[in-house]
Amino acid sequence: MSTTIEAAEVSPYNKNDEEEKKLILREYRALLRSLKESLKKGDKALLRHAFEIAVEAHKDMRRKSGEPYILHPLAVARIVVEEIGLGVTSAICALLHDTVEDTEITLEDITRDFNSYIAKIIDGLTKISNVVDLKADTTLQAENFRKILLTLADDPRVILIKLADRLHNMRTLDSMSREKQLKISSETTYIYSPLAHRLGLYEIKTEMEDLALKYTQPEIYNEIAQGLQETKRERTRYINEFIKPIKEELTNNGFDFEIYGRPKAINSIWNKMRKKHVTFDEVYDLFAIRIILQSPTEREKEDCWKVYSIITNFYRPSPERLRDWLSVPKGNGYEALHTTVMGPGGRWVEVQIRTERMNEIAEKGLAAHWKYKEGAPTAQESKLDSFLKHLREILNNPDTDTMDFIQDFKLDLFTEEIYVYTPKGDMRVLPKGATALDFAFDIHTELGRHCIGAKVNYRLVPLSHKLDSGDQVEVITSSKQNPSEDWLQFLVTAKAKSRVKNYLKEDKRKIAEDGKDALKKKLDNLKVPMSQHNVNELTHFFKKSSPLDLYYAIAVGNIDLKELKNFVVHGDKLQHIVREIKHDTRHATAEEDAAKQKAGKGAELIIFGERSDRILYKLAQCCQPIPGDDVFGFVTSGEGLKIHRTDCPNAAQLLANYGHRIVKTKWAKNKEISFLTGVRIVGLDDVGVIQKLTNIISGELKLNMRSLSIDSKDGIFEGTIMVYVHDREELNVFCNRLGALDGITKIERLESSETPNG
Repeated sequence: MSTTIEAAEVSPYNKNDEEEKKLILREYRALLRSLKESLKKGDKALLRHAFEIAVEAHKDMRRKSGEPYILHPLAVARIVVEEIGLGVTSAICALLHDTVEDTEITLEDITRDFNSYIAKIIDGLTKISNVVDLKADTTLQAENFRKILLTLADDPRVILIKLADRLHNMRTLDSMSREKQLKISSETTYIYSPLAHRLGLYEIKTEMEDLALKYTQPEIYNEIAQGLQETKRERTRYINEFIKPIKEELTNNGFDFEIYGRPKAINSIWNKMRKKHVTFDEVYDLFAIRIILQSPTEREKEDCWKVYSIITNFYRPSPERLRDWLSVPKGNGYEALHTTVMGPGGRWVEVQIRTERMNEIAEKGLAAHWKYKEGAPTAQESKLDSFLKHLREILNNPDTDTMDFIQDFKLDLFTEEIYVYTPKGDMRVLPKGATALDFAFDIHTELGRHCIGAKVNYRLVPLSHKLDSGDQVEVITSSKQNPSEDWLQFLVTAKAKSRVKNYLKEDKRKIAEDGKDALKKKLDNLKVPMSQHNVNELTHFFKKSSPLDLYYAIAVGNIDLKELKNFVVHGDKLQHIVREIKHDTRHATAEEDAAKQKAGKGAELIIFGERSDRILYKLAQCCQPIPGDDVFGFVTSGEGLKIHRTDCPNAAQLLANYGHRIVKTKWAKNKEISFLTGVRIVGLDDVGVIQKLTNIISGELKLNMRSLSIDSKDGIFEGTIMVYVHDREELNVFCNRLGALDGITKIERLESSETPNG
């Protein structure tokens, strides 16, 4: 490598010039090393050319952390190669992925210097690069997600590079503002980690979720990370004791293998704590044992079952927790044998058995399929292809409501799968919870449309019947049957839901035509054109989400056109008479004002932005925030401003889809106002337990209690207490004081879904 080229590459950097130059070249050489085995003649020169273009294009740019921007594309290229397993073409695209969007370089330049294939991938990356758009409105945000999915259906490599880009952004989120940390983390859990999961990139999916938790709920993340660190020595000792006899027996049987224990992901542990209402100390399966075999393809299944047999000779298995993904791999290609056995000391231990090939597919997903692709496509590839085909089908339908589709599609991505059969014995893979009607739509759209029932295992069942793995399903149809709104209540798959919504929309559109004609006549009488502006004005006034909804409401008589008297005509434009309210952050809008009055508390509590303007608000019922909680403000369309906790069940969806409505929020210091919150308490049922609790609440802590409900069974009581506190600190004192009582085994803050009504 010539000295003159090296100097040219990094000469623009004047601060710590030498150090930066060394750092950039070190990263580039690491990329070259990781590609060493796949480099063909001419590849090195192409990669070098891409590197030089990227260095030159980004020479004056720095990341938020202050480091040279070029380090980002280099890091993305390394993730693409080392962690996803793609080759030179993808590495070149990763190096150039931000050039067309952020610099003077055009797609024509890329085509000229490389080829049209690389230009096409970079074009795909450029199209989906604006997804993190804090100012984008909902529809635009959803359209951006739609672009990502369209690109996935078109060329999966684009999305793999995009996932690498997102992973590196998550790894370097420290230097971003709190607002962007929340936004990017929520978006990651909302769309990117489900995509990584669907494409079989488990390592990347896990890291994304852990990093998202780190930024959305730092206290919980740090508590679990610290707990894992503190229990590491004890865990290692237990793992060694568990694997010792297995190791010896596998060696005696001539297996070439690797065996080790690995801790579960922090986010996975947190989900378990939340679902089972347990503390970190009460989560016993903090790790899983993994056995990776070196087996020839034809002996893979046989060897995995032999290993299973050896393990169960030492430890008793739990039959209901056996997962056989060898016979029927998951939809994303994942193959393995999972079992849970009773280990030493009466602890359940999960064991994962897979071969080297299966392990690479588990870690590198889609990319690994291409590596093993020889001759006819495998069952996994066919599944992946049918998934991409189904995706393309829905996305190319112009009537698909993007926002709804993203919601439904997300559910499809993450759900566990079931395997059901047609009367002829063909297997279909559906998400867990899928109904007989989902099955009908999965076979064919028209079959779903005219479905009136089904026979499951020769027994007649309704459309809403939930299917189980192994069911054989025969669909019963009638030409008179048509989709109804009720179907959406029980359908599970995105395909079925989008089809039904399209049918219903078509019907709605026919009815709406009458409403449109009626409105046109009314506007003609007022001598006002039916322009886009006027229709939008009326849509907004009648609080409808689209012109179609407006026309439909007029047609079915939900809107009285006499209300047009609330409008005046200026030239050819309709204008609402009472619309002269200036929007200023220091004055609540009419909606916010109404919302505040409904809330019934005129408290000045929230400070927005960098200024100390006090604004009217309403606390979200879904998470019941109190001072001290990490919160954000959300401008609703009908109820003014709502305050949510960042760990609210709805936070990821709101932050990912409605960036433009999120307002930076923090609590003002105010000890005069109380907030309703709830705790769940479990303990030994004892005489006088209620008196003890009320003595502490009302007597000692002098808190105002709204309700106390206790239910006792078999010597254990469980209850919820709703109290008013000033802030989180007071809630913590309350919880600690109750927790110190004899016989109390657990106390925790209520999740929103558990909060009693009233």
